[in-house]
Amino acid sequence: MAEAPPTLLRGVQLLEGPGLPPRRADVRIEAGRLRSVAEPGSEAVSDSSEPGLRVLEAGRLWLAPPLVDPHSVLEDPLQGRAETLASLAAAAASEGYGTVALLPWGSPWRDRPATLDLQWREPLRLHGWGSFSRGGCDQELADHDDQLSAGAVGLAAGAALPPLSLLERGLRLAEMGDRPVLLAPRDPSLSQQGFVRERVEALRAGWPVDPAVSETLPLESLLALAAALPGAPLRLMNLSTAEAVQRLGALERPPAASVCWWHLLADSSRLDPAAGGWRLEPSLGGPEDREALIEALERGLITAIAVHHQALDAEEMLLSLEQRRAGIAGHGLEAAGHGGILASLWRELVGLRGWPPELLWQRLCWGPAAFLGLEPERLVSGSRRWILFDPEAKPRQEGPTSLAANHPAPPGGASGAIVASGLRGTSGWWAPEAPSC
Repeated sequence: MAEAPPTLLRGVQLLEGPGLPPRRADVRIEAGRLRSVAEPGSEAVSDSSEPGLRVLEAGRLWLAPPLVDPHSVLEDPLQGRAETLASLAAAAASEGYGTVALLPWGSPWRDRPATLDLQWREPLRLHGWGSFSRGGCDQELADHDDQLSAGAVGLAAGAALPPLSLLERGLRLAEMGDRPVLLAPRDPSLSQQGFVRERVEALRAGWPVDPAVSETLPLESLLALAAALPGAPLRLMNLSTAEAVQRLGALERPPAASVCWWHLLADSSRLDPAAGGWRLEPSLGGPEDREALIEALERGLITAIAVHHQALDAEEMLLSLEQRRAGIAGHGLEAAGHGGILASLWRELVGLRGWPPELLWQRLCWGPAAFLGLEPERLVSGSRRWILFDPEAKPRQEGPTSLAANHPAPPGGASGAIVASGLRGTSGWWAPEAPSC
């Protein structure tokens, strides 16, 4: 691939870091790196008559740090049929994600320092959650200190809440210090084997329903434990019901919580019965659940949007919904022809609901970084960790990046596309169809 020429973005809108208001600037980019940022019209960036320099009037574009995914799943990093470490890196970069934190869920379960040694090439960053229990079996504690010393970003349990006795023992040992402990407020024994929340729309359609108590009862147990251990650095994974949001909203200092991006876009009234995206954990909710989650996200009760990428291969997708494992793929969504996560959420939250773009970035980038206990992302001169988003661009469909066969089509479509990114490497940082603004 031929290297893109040096580019001058005139009047581009910057989101530089958390708490900073958007501002316009002239920005010079070379070989995928941010070289200089100056006030609009400043000669400090470059003389526009410089030979070989591409100059773009970029007033509608947004230049910002890359997104952060606080938890996703990669079962077999080397030989996975549904996803590998390399394919996930390409898919994440195509979606604008510069940081991904992997749950320990895999074959084998990643509960030892040696299994956490997974790396991506710069500028992408890969973090691993250590395992709370040995083998993910919730029978005995894993070696917390060894995993954290090996670089684990925190400790995570499985897709259901562990026994409270085991959970309390691990939290009282406190080997995690201030590192986060990620827990799913979910009890599969209460789900009645349903896979759509027990709402009017699901009952009318005859779907197998999952009552809200499969989330709210374990949440109550978890909150009681949090009250007994107020210093425990708990994180709630993938809230999904209006009842859970209401319960958290009644607390003076609720634990930090995440939500899966799909629960913000789809519900049992918006999804065609023949569409993908019905089968996931926690279960898809109704319209009142989606509205409650969006409101909680807007006011900061939920602080992080997670991709929670769970790839399934084409053979598994041939199974019926009841036989298929739960999970949807989010990384590589744009390349699958559905528009990316950022573009889909931009349409829903910024375009339709009037969110300021910096609030969306807070929930997709800076909030997830804080959720993981990481330093917040910022635009830095000389760095390749940046993305350029055009809200008016048509979603592109490049060659396949993710191996997953379970990318859902967001209801309502998407608005915009990432047209350039330093995450793509020195030669491929500019998208094939650059904006001619």
